[in-house]
Amino acid sequence: MQLEKFYYDNKIVKWFAYATILWGAVGMLAGLLAAIQIYLPAANMDLPMTTFGRVRPLHTNAVIFAFVGNGIFMGVYYSLQRLCKARMFSDALSKIHFWGWQLIIVLAAVTLLAGYTTGKEYAELEWPIDILITLIWVVFGINMFGTILKRRESHLYVAIWFYIGTWVTVAMLHIVNSFEIPFSFMKSYSWYAGVQDALVQWWYGHNAVAFFLTTPYLGIMYYFLPKAANRPVYSYRLSIIHFWALIFIYIWAGPHHLLYTALPDWAQSLGTVFSVMLIAPSWGGMLNGLFTLRGAWDKVREDPILKFLVVAITCYGMATFEGPMLSLKSVNAISHFTDWTIAHVHVGALGWNGFLTFGVLYWIIPKIFNTQLYSKKLATTHFWIGTIGIILYAVPLYWAGFAQATMWKTFNEDGILKFQFLETVTNILPMYVLRSVGGFLYLTGVFIMVYNIWKTVANGKLVANEAAEAAPLPKVIETHGKQHWHRWIERRPIQLLVFSLVAVAIGGILEIVPTFLVKSNIPTITSVKPYTPLELQGRDIYIREGCYTCHSQMVRPFRDEVERYGEYSKAGEFVYDHPFQWGSKRTGPDLARIGGKYSNAWHYNHMLDPRIMSPGSIMPNYPWLFDNQIDTAITGAKIRAMQTLGVPYPEGYDKTANDDLRAQAKQITENLRKDKLSTSSNAEIIALIAYLQRVGTDIKKQQVAEK
Repeated sequence: MQLEKFYYDNKIVKWFAYATILWGAVGMLAGLLAAIQIYLPAANMDLPMTTFGRVRPLHTNAVIFAFVGNGIFMGVYYSLQRLCKARMFSDALSKIHFWGWQLIIVLAAVTLLAGYTTGKEYAELEWPIDILITLIWVVFGINMFGTILKRRESHLYVAIWFYIGTWVTVAMLHIVNSFEIPFSFMKSYSWYAGVQDALVQWWYGHNAVAFFLTTPYLGIMYYFLPKAANRPVYSYRLSIIHFWALIFIYIWAGPHHLLYTALPDWAQSLGTVFSVMLIAPSWGGMLNGLFTLRGAWDKVREDPILKFLVVAITCYGMATFEGPMLSLKSVNAISHFTDWTIAHVHVGALGWNGFLTFGVLYWIIPKIFNTQLYSKKLATTHFWIGTIGIILYAVPLYWAGFAQATMWKTFNEDGILKFQFLETVTNILPMYVLRSVGGFLYLTGVFIMVYNIWKTVANGKLVANEAAEAAPLPKVIETHGKQHWHRWIERRPIQLLVFSLVAVAIGGILEIVPTFLVKSNIPTITSVKPYTPLELQGRDIYIREGCYTCHSQMVRPFRDEVERYGEYSKAGEFVYDHPFQWGSKRTGPDLARIGGKYSNAWHYNHMLDPRIMSPGSIMPNYPWLFDNQIDTAITGAKIRAMQTLGVPYPEGYDKTANDDLRAQAKQITENLRKDKLSTSSNAEIIALIAYLQRVGTDIKKQQVAEK
């Protein structure tokens, strides 16, 4: 059969590689700033755009979707062409994909720093950007599947299965979680509320880790590790089991982020069971990677690329053992809301995603520039500095997490909580300092890599169109002899797509749908009423400033939490919360019962300078809240949006809502004046005080009524 000549597109790979490096440095710089801000409040600079509550979502989005996202596309565009023996389906779609994704990243950075956020972790971007993400993801999918369909290789290698599973699952997760109702050009409310919103969000949030930070990188591992080691993958059969077991089981595990919350017990138990089951396929993939290097350990000692890949796979194994362990209720009771979870996440992010990306960059750049890596010694230096950085980052946070859990739960001999919450914060500040040192070392390694790659590029010349040749794929693929049962689907990408969708959809449907259809999952509490217009404005300010990044609003049914915060949280409390605000980390105390606990003047002074009311506090100042005015022009639109979502405001209330807003604001302003605090009744601080004074009070009313 005559061979066909064609050309691989290395230019698009170069673009995504450069973007990976750029956004990696930017995202990690933002992370280092956030790490410093958490123990040095002055680093917030008393500016809205540089405060922790806005920098932290910028950091997570930049690292996940900019650094790792571009790293995924770099790896996919390089490997897919070679696995399919075909150029990418469309150069035009490749360019649209690249520039569209960079536009999304820039828009994300600008809007998050400006305070436009949905308040849902890893899904903070507002509705216009959500639509753009969907469109660009479809462009990527068309380009990927077009390439697969015009391939010259009949067999779909394991890496391609993971790429297909990633594409279809991320599309499903993004679309379902992004249902929202806009009330202005850049703001919206989540379509879901309370318990339902929490379940959908962490179904998305956990599986964003699974299908954005894990499955595409497993595909990249399955391609680049054998290439770098010059050895075949250890077990083809194990890779099949790894793929199907992982995508089916992973999708069920989201509820383990909500253990001991107001989520129904059956959903929590499902999340725990499937999380524990995840150990098997996850470690199967890890062992498949490490066993691929059998007989090549001498090469590992000499080759910095393999060093990065080995540590990356090891960190994947550590993180995927620890995740199921943290989903056990007895462990989660200690770990949740502490820095233990932050350490766990960063072992995966810095070790698995970061190191695998660095190894692939060091491998790809010399290949496409037809040269040798400038300095293996510098790459090795990067490896050791990065490894020390990971250790110095993670170990102090594990220590901090154990200290937090222990101090929160300790009672004295009289049965009274031994430590105030602020004492638990000040006790672990040295651990936060060490964490930032680890982050600085890791970032230093990145800049060493930048120099090394810059010199490598300077010594070579891009092979923009790399010549290749292969026989065309026959119209009828002949089979000879006994075939492995899995072969039939490995030649059928569309069927593989459909089966992958079915595998991942089952878990989501069976977990989420019952919370909407079975009313007993969310019992009604008659005292729970909608927020007043002023409280609604204040809640939106609370979300805008990222308060959920440090404070939870979920009292779990533990003796220490009930003693410290008040009555444990009930599912029916949150039926009007679009979005939910349960949080995932307690850098500050829980706020579920904050309403009425302190005076209006206390909240006023606390937001102006937290250290006035709480000496030693690490909370930022919020001086702009005293100057910014409430946007009353949009109050009616907010009320109408909430009515559409089922919140029972009276018909036509959007026309008179501002009257109630001004009346309530006047009451708070007059109350502050009694404490010699003068401010405009239309200042944002008034709305925020109104919201904080409301949080948790409905349950108190219910308790009074029952008595």
